[in-house]
Amino acid sequence: MMEAEKPALGFAGVDELELSSPAGSPAPPPRKMHSLDFEHIGSLAAVAESLSPGSRWGRALTSVRVVIFQARINVLLPFGPLAIMLHYLSGKHQGWVFLFSLIGITPLAERLGYATEQLACYTGPTVGGLLNATFGNATEMIISIYALKNGMIRVVQQSLLGSILSNMLLVLGCAFFAGGLVHSDRDQVFNKASAVVNSGLLLMAVLGLMFPAVLHFTHSEAQYGKSEVALSRFSSCIMLVAYASYLFFQLKSHRSMYCPIGDEEEAIEDEEDEKEITQWEAICWLFILTIWISVLSGYLVDAIQGASDSLNLPVAFISVILLPIVGNAAEHASAIMFAMKNKLDITLGVAIGSSTQISMFVIPFCVVIGWMMGQEMDLNFQLFETATLFITVLVVAFMLQEGTSNYFKGLMLILCYLIVGASFFVHVDPDANEN
Repeated sequence: MMEAEKPALGFAGVDELELSSPAGSPAPPPRKMHSLDFEHIGSLAAVAESLSPGSRWGRALTSVRVVIFQARINVLLPFGPLAIMLHYLSGKHQGWVFLFSLIGITPLAERLGYATEQLACYTGPTVGGLLNATFGNATEMIISIYALKNGMIRVVQQSLLGSILSNMLLVLGCAFFAGGLVHSDRDQVFNKASAVVNSGLLLMAVLGLMFPAVLHFTHSEAQYGKSEVALSRFSSCIMLVAYASYLFFQLKSHRSMYCPIGDEEEAIEDEEDEKEITQWEAICWLFILTIWISVLSGYLVDAIQGASDSLNLPVAFISVILLPIVGNAAEHASAIMFAMKNKLDITLGVAIGSSTQISMFVIPFCVVIGWMMGQEMDLNFQLFETATLFITVLVVAFMLQEGTSNYFKGLMLILCYLIVGASFFVHVDPDANEN
Protein backbone atom coordinates (compact mmCIF):
# COMPACT_ATOMS: atom_id res chain seq x y z
CA MET A 1 0.00 0.00 0.00
CA MET A 2 2.82 2.36 0.78
CA GLU A 3 4.46 1.66 -2.57
CA ALA A 4 1.12 2.10 -4.35
CA GLU A 5 0.51 5.45 -2.73
CA LYS A 6 3.93 6.97 -3.60
CA PRO A 7 3.09 7.77 -7.21
CA ALA A 8 -0.17 9.31 -6.08
CA LEU A 9 1.65 11.40 -3.49
CA GLY A 10 4.26 12.29 -6.06
CA PHE A 11 1.71 13.57 -8.57
CA ALA A 12 -0.14 15.33 -5.78
CA GLY A 13 3.11 17.02 -4.82
CA VAL A 14 3.63 18.25 -8.33
CA ASP A 15 0.12 19.62 -8.45
CA GLU A 16 0.74 21.40 -5.18
CA LEU A 17 3.92 22.96 -6.53
CA GLU A 18 2.09 24.23 -9.58
CA LEU A 19 -1.17 25.34 -8.01
CA SER A 20 -0.24 26.27 -4.46
CA SER A 21 2.67 27.14 -2.23
CA PRO A 22 3.83 26.19 1.23
CA ALA A 23 2.64 28.30 4.09
CA GLY A 24 4.63 31.45 4.67
CA SER A 25 6.44 31.45 1.30
CA PRO A 26 5.50 33.25 -1.92
CA ALA A 27 4.16 31.20 -4.79
CA PRO A 28 6.65 30.43 -7.55
CA PRO A 29 5.73 32.01 -10.91
CA PRO A 30 6.44 29.29 -13.46
CA ARG A 31 3.83 30.53 -15.96
CA LYS A 32 5.17 34.10 -15.70
CA MET A 33 8.67 32.86 -16.43
CA HIS A 34 7.42 31.20 -19.60
CA SER A 35 5.67 34.43 -20.70
CA LEU A 36 8.86 36.44 -20.15
CA ASP A 37 10.74 33.97 -22.33
CA PHE A 38 8.20 34.39 -25.11
CA GLU A 39 8.45 38.19 -24.88
CA HIS A 40 12.24 37.95 -25.09
CA ILE A 41 12.03 35.66 -28.12
CA GLY A 42 9.51 38.04 -29.74
CA SER A 43 11.80 41.03 -29.25
CA LEU A 44 14.69 39.11 -30.81
CA ALA A 45 12.48 38.21 -33.76
CA ALA A 46 11.52 41.86 -34.21
CA VAL A 47 15.18 42.91 -34.21
CA ALA A 48 16.04 40.14 -36.65
CA GLU A 49 13.17 41.19 -38.89
CA SER A 50 14.30 44.83 -38.86
CA LEU A 51 17.77 43.75 -39.92
CA SER A 52 16.59 41.17 -42.43
CA PRO A 53 16.75 41.68 -46.22
CA GLY A 54 12.97 41.91 -46.35
CA SER A 55 12.89 45.39 -44.83
CA ARG A 56 15.94 47.37 -45.89
CA TRP A 57 17.90 45.38 -48.43
CA GLY A 58 14.73 43.93 -49.89
CA ARG A 59 13.46 47.42 -50.64
CA ALA A 60 16.81 48.30 -52.22
CA LEU A 61 16.68 45.18 -54.40
CA THR A 62 13.13 46.05 -55.44
CA SER A 63 14.27 49.54 -56.42
CA VAL A 64 17.14 48.09 -58.47
CA ARG A 65 14.75 45.70 -60.19
CA VAL A 66 12.31 48.49 -61.06
CA VAL A 67 14.90 50.99 -62.30
CA ILE A 68 17.48 48.70 -63.92
CA PHE A 69 15.84 45.42 -64.94
CA GLN A 70 12.29 46.52 -65.70
CA ALA A 71 13.06 48.74 -68.73
CA ARG A 72 13.94 46.94 -71.94
CA ILE A 73 16.13 49.81 -73.13
CA ASN A 74 18.62 48.88 -70.40
CA VAL A 75 19.93 46.06 -72.57
CA LEU A 76 22.08 48.86 -74.04
CA LEU A 77 23.79 49.56 -70.70
CA PRO A 78 26.82 47.26 -71.38
CA PHE A 79 27.84 49.51 -74.28
CA GLY A 80 29.09 52.09 -71.76
CA PRO A 81 31.73 49.84 -70.15
CA LEU A 82 32.59 48.50 -73.62
CA ALA A 83 33.32 52.04 -74.79
CA ILE A 84 35.67 52.62 -71.84
CA MET A 85 37.45 49.29 -72.45
CA LEU A 86 37.80 50.03 -76.17
CA HIS A 87 39.22 53.49 -75.38
CA TYR A 88 42.07 52.05 -73.30
CA LEU A 89 42.70 48.89 -75.30
CA SER A 90 42.84 50.55 -78.71
CA GLY A 91 43.22 54.28 -79.32
CA LYS A 92 42.67 53.96 -83.08
CA HIS A 93 38.97 53.10 -83.13
CA GLN A 94 37.60 56.46 -81.97
CA GLY A 95 34.54 56.04 -84.14
CA TRP A 96 33.53 52.89 -82.25
CA VAL A 97 34.28 54.54 -78.91
CA PHE A 98 31.98 57.42 -79.89
CA LEU A 99 29.18 55.11 -81.05
CA PHE A 100 29.41 52.85 -77.99
CA SER A 101 29.45 55.87 -75.65
CA LEU A 102 26.47 57.34 -77.50
CA ILE A 103 24.53 54.08 -77.21
CA GLY A 104 25.55 53.61 -73.57
CA ILE A 105 24.37 57.09 -72.56
CA THR A 106 20.94 56.60 -74.18
CA PRO A 107 19.44 54.24 -71.54
CA LEU A 108 21.04 56.29 -68.75
CA ALA A 109 19.35 59.44 -70.05
CA GLU A 110 16.03 57.59 -70.30
CA ARG A 111 16.35 56.22 -66.75
CA LEU A 112 17.30 59.69 -65.53
CA GLY A 113 14.01 60.89 -66.97
CA TYR A 114 12.17 58.02 -65.26
CA ALA A 115 13.69 58.85 -61.86
CA THR A 116 12.75 62.50 -62.40
CA GLU A 117 9.17 61.53 -63.20
CA GLN A 118 8.99 59.45 -60.03
CA LEU A 119 10.28 62.40 -58.01
CA ALA A 120 7.75 64.66 -59.78
CA CYS A 121 4.93 62.47 -58.43
CA TYR A 122 5.77 63.80 -54.95
CA THR A 123 6.18 67.47 -55.93
CA GLY A 124 3.18 68.32 -58.12
CA PRO A 125 2.85 69.09 -61.86
CA THR A 126 4.49 72.55 -61.92
CA VAL A 127 7.60 71.62 -59.97
CA GLY A 128 7.53 68.23 -61.70
CA GLY A 129 7.74 69.81 -65.13
CA LEU A 130 10.63 71.97 -63.93
CA LEU A 131 12.43 68.91 -62.53
CA ASN A 132 11.89 67.03 -65.79
CA ALA A 133 13.40 69.91 -67.75
CA THR A 134 16.31 70.36 -65.32
CA PHE A 135 17.46 66.75 -65.02
CA GLY A 136 16.58 66.13 -68.64
CA ASN A 137 19.17 68.78 -69.49
CA ALA A 138 21.74 67.34 -67.08
CA THR A 139 23.25 65.24 -69.88
CA GLU A 140 23.70 68.28 -72.14
CA MET A 141 25.20 70.33 -69.31
CA ILE A 142 27.71 67.62 -68.42
CA ILE A 143 28.76 67.13 -72.05
CA SER A 144 29.06 70.91 -72.51
CA ILE A 145 31.25 71.38 -69.44
CA TYR A 146 33.60 68.58 -70.56
CA ALA A 147 33.80 70.03 -74.08
CA LEU A 148 34.35 73.54 -72.71
CA LYS A 149 37.14 72.28 -70.49
CA ASN A 150 38.84 70.87 -73.62
CA GLY A 151 38.44 74.18 -75.47
CA MET A 152 35.81 72.80 -77.90
CA ILE A 153 33.67 75.95 -77.89
CA ARG A 154 31.94 75.24 -81.19
CA VAL A 155 30.92 71.78 -79.99
CA VAL A 156 29.37 73.39 -76.90
CA GLN A 157 27.50 75.97 -78.95
CA GLN A 158 26.25 73.53 -81.55
CA SER A 159 25.24 70.81 -79.09
CA LEU A 160 23.21 73.28 -77.01
CA LEU A 161 21.65 74.76 -80.13
CA GLY A 162 20.84 71.24 -81.34
CA SER A 163 19.23 70.44 -78.00
CA ILE A 164 16.91 73.44 -78.36
CA LEU A 165 16.02 72.46 -81.93
CA SER A 166 15.49 68.84 -80.94
CA ASN A 167 13.19 69.72 -78.04
CA MET A 168 11.13 72.24 -79.97
CA LEU A 169 10.76 70.30 -83.23
CA LEU A 170 11.43 66.58 -82.71
CA VAL A 171 10.32 66.03 -79.10
CA LEU A 172 7.30 68.33 -79.24
CA GLY A 173 6.42 67.11 -82.73
CA CYS A 174 6.51 63.44 -81.72
CA ALA A 175 4.46 64.22 -78.60
CA PHE A 176 1.80 66.12 -80.58
CA PHE A 177 1.76 63.37 -83.22
CA ALA A 178 1.42 60.48 -80.74
CA GLY A 179 -1.13 62.31 -78.59
CA GLY A 180 -3.11 63.28 -81.68
CA LEU A 181 -3.26 59.67 -82.88
CA VAL A 182 -4.41 58.37 -79.49
CA HIS A 183 -7.01 61.16 -79.12
CA SER A 184 -7.91 61.48 -82.79
CA ASP A 185 -11.56 62.32 -82.11
CA ARG A 186 -10.75 65.81 -80.79
CA ASP A 187 -7.99 68.40 -80.46
CA GLN A 188 -5.96 68.26 -77.29
CA VAL A 189 -6.00 71.41 -75.16
CA PHE A 190 -3.17 72.95 -73.13
CA ASN A 191 -2.60 76.11 -71.11
CA LYS A 192 -2.19 78.85 -73.69
CA ALA A 193 -0.98 81.52 -71.23
CA SER A 194 2.07 79.55 -70.06
CA ALA A 195 2.96 78.66 -73.67
CA VAL A 196 2.94 82.35 -74.60
CA VAL A 197 5.28 83.19 -71.71
CA ASN A 198 7.72 80.49 -72.80
CA SER A 199 7.56 81.72 -76.40
CA GLY A 200 8.44 85.21 -75.21
CA LEU A 201 11.44 83.90 -73.29
CA LEU A 202 12.63 81.98 -76.35
CA LEU A 203 12.39 85.14 -78.46
CA MET A 204 14.42 86.96 -75.79
CA ALA A 205 17.05 84.22 -76.05
CA VAL A 206 17.15 84.69 -79.84
CA LEU A 207 17.65 88.42 -79.21
CA GLY A 208 20.59 87.69 -76.91
CA LEU A 209 22.19 85.37 -79.48
CA MET A 210 21.52 87.58 -82.49
CA PHE A 211 23.31 90.79 -81.51
CA PRO A 212 26.79 89.24 -80.95
CA ALA A 213 26.46 87.50 -84.33
CA VAL A 214 25.33 90.69 -86.08
CA LEU A 215 28.12 92.63 -84.37
CA HIS A 216 30.65 90.09 -85.65
CA PHE A 217 29.45 89.81 -89.25
CA THR A 218 28.94 93.57 -89.75
CA HIS A 219 32.50 94.24 -88.46
CA SER A 220 31.16 97.04 -86.26
CA GLU A 221 32.91 96.10 -83.02
CA ALA A 222 34.47 98.94 -81.06
CA GLN A 223 37.36 96.61 -80.10
CA TYR A 224 37.76 93.71 -82.52
CA GLY A 225 37.64 90.35 -80.74
CA LYS A 226 36.82 91.89 -77.34
CA SER A 227 33.50 93.70 -77.72
CA GLU A 228 31.79 90.55 -78.92
CA VAL A 229 32.90 88.55 -75.86
CA ALA A 230 32.14 91.41 -73.47
CA LEU A 231 28.63 91.82 -74.92
CA SER A 232 28.06 88.06 -74.64
CA ARG A 233 29.07 88.00 -70.99
CA PHE A 234 26.89 91.00 -70.15
CA SER A 235 23.90 89.53 -72.04
CA SER A 236 24.43 86.18 -70.30
CA CYS A 237 24.17 87.79 -66.88
CA ILE A 238 20.97 89.57 -67.95
CA MET A 239 19.53 86.29 -69.28
CA LEU A 240 20.32 84.52 -66.00
CA VAL A 241 18.48 87.27 -64.11
CA ALA A 242 15.55 86.92 -66.49
CA TYR A 243 15.41 83.15 -65.96
CA ALA A 244 15.56 83.54 -62.16
CA SER A 245 12.66 86.02 -62.42
CA TYR A 246 10.78 83.51 -64.55
CA LEU A 247 11.21 80.82 -61.89
CA PHE A 248 9.81 83.20 -59.25
CA PHE A 249 6.96 84.08 -61.62
CA GLN A 250 6.20 80.40 -62.28
CA LEU A 251 6.60 78.94 -58.79
CA LYS A 252 5.49 81.82 -56.55
CA SER A 253 3.62 84.85 -57.86
CA HIS A 254 1.62 83.26 -60.71
CA ARG A 255 1.37 79.60 -59.75
CA SER A 256 -2.32 79.49 -60.66
CA MET A 257 -1.53 80.37 -64.27
CA TYR A 258 0.51 77.17 -64.58
CA CYS A 259 -2.12 74.84 -63.14
CA PRO A 260 -2.83 72.07 -65.64
CA ILE A 261 -6.15 71.97 -67.44
CA GLY A 262 -8.29 69.02 -66.33
CA ASP A 263 -9.63 67.25 -63.30
CA GLU A 264 -7.22 67.64 -60.37
CA GLU A 265 -8.56 64.59 -58.52
CA GLU A 266 -7.99 62.40 -61.57
CA ALA A 267 -4.44 63.74 -61.88
CA ILE A 268 -3.78 62.94 -58.22
CA GLU A 269 -5.09 59.38 -58.67
CA ASP A 270 -2.89 58.92 -61.74
CA GLU A 271 0.14 60.14 -59.82
CA GLU A 272 -0.56 57.68 -57.00
CA ASP A 273 -0.74 54.85 -59.53
CA GLU A 274 2.55 55.91 -61.13
CA LYS A 275 4.56 55.87 -57.90
CA GLU A 276 6.87 52.87 -58.08
CA ILE A 277 9.82 54.04 -55.94
CA THR A 278 10.02 56.32 -52.92
CA GLN A 279 11.10 59.94 -52.98
CA TRP A 280 14.53 59.29 -51.47
CA GLU A 281 15.12 56.35 -53.79
CA ALA A 282 14.41 58.65 -56.75
CA ILE A 283 16.91 61.21 -55.42
CA CYS A 284 19.57 58.51 -54.94
CA TRP A 285 19.04 57.21 -58.47
CA LEU A 286 19.32 60.75 -59.87
CA PHE A 287 22.68 61.11 -58.14
CA ILE A 288 23.97 57.71 -59.34
CA LEU A 289 22.81 58.13 -62.94
CA THR A 290 24.22 61.66 -63.18
CA ILE A 291 27.66 60.44 -62.08
CA TRP A 292 27.65 57.59 -64.61
CA ILE A 293 26.53 59.92 -67.41
CA SER A 294 29.34 62.34 -66.52
CA VAL A 295 31.88 59.52 -66.77
CA LEU A 296 30.70 58.41 -70.20
CA SER A 297 30.41 62.03 -71.41
CA GLY A 298 34.15 62.49 -70.99
CA TYR A 299 34.91 59.59 -73.34
CA LEU A 300 32.18 60.75 -75.74
CA VAL A 301 33.62 64.26 -76.06
CA ASP A 302 37.18 62.98 -76.51
CA ALA A 303 36.06 60.79 -79.41
CA ILE A 304 34.04 63.39 -81.36
CA GLN A 305 36.80 64.50 -83.72
CA GLY A 306 38.00 60.95 -84.33
CA ALA A 307 34.43 59.85 -85.00
CA SER A 308 33.98 62.68 -87.49
CA ASP A 309 37.05 61.52 -89.41
CA SER A 310 36.32 57.78 -89.28
CA LEU A 311 32.57 58.01 -89.94
CA ASN A 312 32.97 60.80 -92.52
CA LEU A 313 30.37 62.97 -90.79
CA PRO A 314 30.65 66.74 -90.22
CA VAL A 315 31.31 67.76 -86.62
CA ALA A 316 28.37 70.16 -86.94
CA PHE A 317 26.00 67.28 -87.76
CA ILE A 318 27.32 65.20 -84.84
CA SER A 319 27.02 68.14 -82.43
CA VAL A 320 23.63 69.49 -83.58
CA ILE A 321 21.79 66.26 -84.42
CA LEU A 322 23.35 63.12 -82.85
CA LEU A 323 24.37 64.41 -79.41
CA PRO A 324 21.03 66.15 -78.66
CA ILE A 325 18.97 63.13 -79.73
CA VAL A 326 20.78 61.06 -77.09
CA GLY A 327 20.70 63.83 -74.51
CA ASN A 328 16.97 64.38 -75.06
CA ALA A 329 16.04 60.71 -74.69
CA ALA A 330 14.53 61.47 -71.27
CA GLU A 331 12.44 64.37 -72.56
CA HIS A 332 11.45 62.40 -75.64
CA ALA A 333 10.08 59.44 -73.67
CA SER A 334 8.32 61.46 -70.96
CA ALA A 335 6.82 64.04 -73.35
CA ILE A 336 5.27 61.34 -75.56
CA MET A 337 3.99 59.43 -72.52
CA PHE A 338 2.28 62.50 -71.03
CA ALA A 339 0.81 63.50 -74.41
CA MET A 340 -0.72 60.05 -74.84
CA LYS A 341 -2.26 60.43 -71.37
CA ASN A 342 -3.73 63.78 -72.49
CA LYS A 343 -1.50 65.77 -70.10
CA LEU A 344 -0.35 68.35 -72.63
CA ASP A 345 0.65 70.92 -70.00
CA ILE A 346 3.29 68.57 -68.59
CA THR A 347 4.39 67.78 -72.15
CA LEU A 348 4.91 71.47 -72.85
CA GLY A 349 6.65 71.88 -69.51
CA VAL A 350 9.10 69.16 -70.55
CA ALA A 351 9.68 70.08 -74.21
CA ILE A 352 9.25 73.87 -74.37
CA GLY A 353 10.33 74.28 -70.74
CA SER A 354 13.53 72.39 -71.52
CA SER A 355 14.23 74.60 -74.55
CA THR A 356 13.59 77.69 -72.44
CA GLN A 357 15.93 76.44 -69.73
CA ILE A 358 18.73 75.68 -72.18
CA SER A 359 18.43 79.02 -73.98
CA MET A 360 17.97 81.19 -70.87
CA PHE A 361 20.03 79.28 -68.31
CA VAL A 362 22.37 76.60 -69.70
CA ILE A 363 23.87 78.71 -72.53
CA PRO A 364 24.47 81.81 -70.34
CA PHE A 365 25.74 79.52 -67.58
CA CYS A 366 28.29 78.00 -69.98
CA VAL A 367 29.41 81.50 -70.98
CA VAL A 368 29.99 82.37 -67.31
CA ILE A 369 31.73 79.03 -66.63
CA GLY A 370 33.95 79.58 -69.68
CA TRP A 371 34.75 83.05 -68.35
CA MET A 372 35.92 81.43 -65.09
CA MET A 373 37.93 78.78 -67.00
CA GLY A 374 39.60 81.37 -69.21
CA GLN A 375 37.73 80.16 -72.31
CA GLU A 376 36.24 82.84 -74.58
CA MET A 377 32.84 81.23 -74.87
CA ASP A 378 30.44 83.77 -76.40
CA LEU A 379 26.91 84.02 -77.75
CA ASN A 380 28.01 84.31 -81.37
CA PHE A 381 26.60 81.03 -82.69
CA GLN A 382 27.40 82.06 -86.30
CA LEU A 383 24.88 83.30 -88.83
CA PHE A 384 23.60 79.91 -90.05
CA GLU A 385 22.86 78.58 -86.55
CA THR A 386 21.29 81.82 -85.32
CA ALA A 387 18.99 82.04 -88.36
CA THR A 388 17.95 78.39 -87.86
CA LEU A 389 17.05 79.06 -84.22
CA PHE A 390 15.12 82.23 -85.10
CA ILE A 391 12.97 80.48 -87.73
CA THR A 392 12.38 77.52 -85.40
CA VAL A 393 11.13 79.74 -82.56
CA LEU A 394 8.75 81.53 -84.94
CA VAL A 395 7.35 78.23 -86.30
CA VAL A 396 6.77 76.79 -82.82
CA ALA A 397 5.26 80.07 -81.54
CA PHE A 398 2.70 79.97 -84.35
CA MET A 399 1.90 76.34 -83.53
CA LEU A 400 1.26 77.17 -79.87
CA GLN A 401 -0.78 80.36 -80.26
CA GLU A 402 -4.17 78.59 -80.46
CA GLY A 403 -3.70 76.51 -77.31
CA THR A 404 -4.59 73.25 -79.09
CA SER A 405 -2.64 70.42 -80.69
CA ASN A 406 -3.33 67.53 -83.08
CA TYR A 407 -1.37 64.94 -85.02
CA PHE A 408 -1.00 67.21 -88.09
CA LYS A 409 0.81 69.91 -86.09
CA GLY A 410 3.11 67.24 -84.74
CA LEU A 411 3.79 65.92 -88.24
CA MET A 412 4.70 69.41 -89.47
CA LEU A 413 7.17 69.88 -86.60
CA ILE A 414 8.80 66.50 -87.33
CA LEU A 415 9.16 67.34 -91.03
CA CYS A 416 10.70 70.70 -90.13
CA TYR A 417 13.27 68.88 -88.00
CA LEU A 418 14.15 66.62 -90.94
CA ILE A 419 14.85 69.72 -93.04
CA VAL A 420 17.04 71.15 -90.27
CA GLY A 421 18.93 67.85 -89.97
CA ALA A 422 19.56 67.71 -93.72
CA SER A 423 20.77 71.33 -93.65
CA PHE A 424 23.39 70.59 -91.00
CA PHE A 425 24.46 67.42 -92.82
CA VAL A 426 25.62 69.57 -95.77
CA HIS A 427 26.77 72.50 -93.63
CA VAL A 428 30.50 73.18 -93.16
CA ASP A 429 31.37 75.00 -89.97
CA PRO A 430 33.45 78.09 -90.80
CA ASP A 431 35.31 77.78 -87.48
CA ALA A 432 36.12 74.07 -87.89
CA ASN A 433 39.79 74.74 -88.52
CA GLU A 434 40.09 77.17 -85.63
CA ASN A 435 38.66 74.92 -82.89
